[in-house]
Amino acid sequence: MSGNTTQTGSLIGEGKIIASLPSAAAILAFVVGVLSGTWLQSSKLPHSRKGVLGVIAAILALIIAGTQLGVLASHAAGSMAVLALAMGLMNTLHARIGAESVSLTFVTGTLNKIGTHLALALKRVPLSDARGPWDSHFYRSRTLASVWAGFLSGAIVSAAASAYFGVWALLAPCLILLVLVQILV
Repeated sequence: MSGNTTQTGSLIGEGKIIASLPSAAAILAFVVGVLSGTWLQSSKLPHSRKGVLGVIAAILALIIAGTQLGVLASHAAGSMAVLALAMGLMNTLHARIGAESVSLTFVTGTLNKIGTHLALALKRVPLSDARGPWDSHFYRSRTLASVWAGFLSGAIVSAAASAYFGVWALLAPCLILLVLVQILV
């Protein structure tokens, strides 16, 4: 969303209000996705995580179907907003890995935390909230680096898959989410 924010601001600054609407809509849809996912998971509904995964899978299936039927092919801005909604929902599912909070929406913050933990590890500064002897600044920097590597790998694989498979690249994540809906409690 940082790219969408930058693009929205840049286009508005250039006086291109109409051209800024697709990226602005994506930002709004993302926030609505986070709001909806958080609301669902903090509700008293049983299996709310499954519900969020199911909604995301349904969104991906609708994008595939809409594109194949030609309904979305000429509406890139609408497709972008719908994908941003799914991204917002997905971002509500994981906020921690062990003791380390993970910012799934802010890669710059993750890279900043990696550098900070590495610097403190090199200076041998003790970790104030260590969860055991294994938990250290170096351990946390490795954990965050694996999260960042996941972002990078996802971008690489999704770009390659999209170039080769088009919208059908969404089928694999859609099916994986449907499987997770079945196996998660």
